[in-house]
Amino acid sequence: MDENKQEHSLPTKYDPQAVESDRYRFWVEGKYFEADGDEKKKPFTIVIPPPNVTGKLHIGHAWDTTLQDLITRMKRMQGYDVLWLPGMDHAGIATQAKIEAKLKEEGQNRYDLGREKFLEKSWEWKEEYAAFIRRQWAKLGLGLDYSRERFTLDEGLSEAVKEVFVTLYNKGLIYRGEYIINWDPTTQTALSDIEVIHEEIQGHFYHMKYPLKDGSGHIEIATTRPETMLGDSAVAVHPKDERYQHLIGKKVVLPIVGREIEIVADDYVDMEFGSGAVKITPAHDPNDFEIGNRHNLERILVMNEDGTMNENAGSYQGMDRFECRKQLIKDLQEQDVLFKIEEHMHSVGHSERSGAVVEPYLSTQWFVKMQPLADAAVELQSDQEEKVNFVPERFERTYLNWMENIRDWCISRQLWWGHRIPAWYHKETGEVYVGKQAPEDIENWEQDEDVLDTWFSSALWPFSTMNWPDKEAEDFKRYFPTDALVTGYDIIFFWVSRMIFQSKQFTGKRPFKDVLIHGLVRAADGRKMSKSLGNGVDPMDVIDKYGADSLRYFLLTGTTPGQDLRFQWEKVESTWNFANKIWNASRFALMNMGDLRYDQIDLTGEKSVADEWILTRLNQTIEQVTKNADKYEFGEAGRQLYNFIWDELCDWYIEMAKLPLYGEDEQAKHTTRSVLAYVLDQTMRMLHPFMPFITEEIWQHLPHEGESITRASWPVVRRELHNEEAAQEMQQLVAIIRSVRNIRAEVDTPMSKQVQLLIQTENQPIAEKLEKNRHYLERFCNTSKLEIADNIDAPEKAMSAVVTGAELFLPLEGLIDIDKEIERLKKELEKWNKEVDRVEKKLSNQGFVSKAPASVVEEEKQKQADYLEKRAKVQARLDELQS
Repeated sequence: MDENKQEHSLPTKYDPQAVESDRYRFWVEGKYFEADGDEKKKPFTIVIPPPNVTGKLHIGHAWDTTLQDLITRMKRMQGYDVLWLPGMDHAGIATQAKIEAKLKEEGQNRYDLGREKFLEKSWEWKEEYAAFIRRQWAKLGLGLDYSRERFTLDEGLSEAVKEVFVTLYNKGLIYRGEYIINWDPTTQTALSDIEVIHEEIQGHFYHMKYPLKDGSGHIEIATTRPETMLGDSAVAVHPKDERYQHLIGKKVVLPIVGREIEIVADDYVDMEFGSGAVKITPAHDPNDFEIGNRHNLERILVMNEDGTMNENAGSYQGMDRFECRKQLIKDLQEQDVLFKIEEHMHSVGHSERSGAVVEPYLSTQWFVKMQPLADAAVELQSDQEEKVNFVPERFERTYLNWMENIRDWCISRQLWWGHRIPAWYHKETGEVYVGKQAPEDIENWEQDEDVLDTWFSSALWPFSTMNWPDKEAEDFKRYFPTDALVTGYDIIFFWVSRMIFQSKQFTGKRPFKDVLIHGLVRAADGRKMSKSLGNGVDPMDVIDKYGADSLRYFLLTGTTPGQDLRFQWEKVESTWNFANKIWNASRFALMNMGDLRYDQIDLTGEKSVADEWILTRLNQTIEQVTKNADKYEFGEAGRQLYNFIWDELCDWYIEMAKLPLYGEDEQAKHTTRSVLAYVLDQTMRMLHPFMPFITEEIWQHLPHEGESITRASWPVVRRELHNEEAAQEMQQLVAIIRSVRNIRAEVDTPMSKQVQLLIQTENQPIAEKLEKNRHYLERFCNTSKLEIADNIDAPEKAMSAVVTGAELFLPLEGLIDIDKEIERLKKELEKWNKEVDRVEKKLSNQGFVSKAPASVVEEEKQKQADYLEKRAKVQARLDELQS
């Protein structure tokens, strides 16, 4: 905006919807958020944690992205070439589950459509929800560089995924094998360990007798999953267990099935637990799988992929696994095999996406061999210069613990939506071919039907988005490694760890310098937000009611790094009140600024103590806000800004500025206007990363240079405007005015009534400064008489207060009607006497004290202490007035 066409007025009322309605388009069309590649500037990069295209953004997304927006807006103002790269994740299993649910409502499934048509539907879904997400980003005011927006299924990112898969395969770090994996029977796909949520469930231990083949007796075993016994291949005992040494090598007959299985010895068995003998089902338990490998046991799969029993389950074929369990228990009891059922709390894995009970299941899958990758990532943390810095630091231990105890990662998923595995199988020989391109004689090969785990592509996000694997790509060379990642502690394992080891493996560098960890947004009562509880909050609803700036400021200042945040509507409302205060103060300043232009702002003239003080406090606030924001302590930075704006700028300086602004001294008026314009300009810049819409609106009305506050320079401390002596002088004035106001409140004397004020100080410099600033004291204490002296003849009856370097006296005569005040205090004393009497009778009643809950008794004791204190104060005031 041309400063010569500056409008110096704001609408009467602060209306966030009006302020925020068209501002985002102005920013995007002005390309203020685009990284400019200016070599003179130092680059600063953040890649957005890509939201899933499964639906709309929730309040947690709003918090996460607003934190990033604050950082990038501030860095842009500090002169960095900022790239905040936006994008979205295809979210394989989650998105496919949503699309399949939609198809089911229409009476279809993915097999009816076929792979190609299903993927067309998936891309339509992606476009619809990506548009939703972009609209939400706009409503939040996020300063994203849309010219570089990416999607995890983009052609470029797909190339990166193939490069990584093929390279790891050729290094022997990706392999295909038959293993026990976590299987979700509902979505019918494999899950990695961290996609399984373990819950404590009330289950049962089923104790059974397996008869020895030779008829000499039986061996006792116990299980929580009796249906898997149909696939048992052995019974194992510890080789040193004296109870069973004579049975090792013998056979038992598997009940129901009638199959003969061997008793084997294995160190894995815990002699102290249960009977010391365990059934071994290599196809349905990861530990049994390992034991089976050691003893060359048969792997018998008794279930289908959908959780129903298969042909190996005999008469139970076709039954659901849990229905099979019920029937099998009855049959085992009838045959006197099952002799005891005891209740047992145990941890049961559930699919994070579908909620289904996860089945340990024998399957041929693709895996990443994690140990070498994890070792390199852990070693990176020992390099103080090149490590990833966790904020708060304690989360580094969380990360390292997981990396140091890592298992191989199952990366294949039985889905259609995702990066298809770049592996082909020869139709005749079964030979496996892995490559970025399909084999030349493609008609003889079939590509693997599965896709890769979503996190496989997400792990490459910091560099695949920069056009890697082209190592000469401009963006990759300039903006990688990135500077900061902002994410929740709930995906340290899922995502943060994987980005670190993949980045180290493929670029040799850390993916980001800092990782700022935040918690979860919880309901006001501290419970987790969920659909089932109905306590979720849609950030768009909050914006519709209070505006984006109010929501943002609440989210940014509501907690410290690493901690959860409780959402409270009343706190958002109080932030709206803060925005309203800023609006009204700015409106007053603009109305009194006349035609002041940016080049006319002059801070060199003679300044009042209030001018010197506010400029000094501005310097201190700039220093504190910058220091705390650089440490990611946004709550503290926001608190300092709030206190400066509300308490000092609005409540004190603007009130004091009215004296010269309404006066006749034109030079004083110009200086005050200049100070007001400068302080407001600098304050809006500091507040801008927190509340971008209102600050841009106000800044556009202030005298300024440049087109947008988004590109205005970040405030810096100006030592020539720092006056510590004036700051102390002002503190003295404020202390006196506050003391007088407190005394007025105590004796119920309104500000409109003039009072006598006597100030005694033996400190000559203080006396001189108070005399010089007496016009402030007269105006803000509303005095009929103001006396400043080193020896005051203090009146007999007066209210008094002590401030640093001075004593204040307000004679009661003229301040209050003493007779009326005595009458009022007597009535109040009577009230407190009754309250004290009532509570003391209650507490002296032994029946009440012994029978009432301790909390109720404690509450009454607190009331007693409160009433006694109030009665004593009233009595002291009465004694003083009646003396």
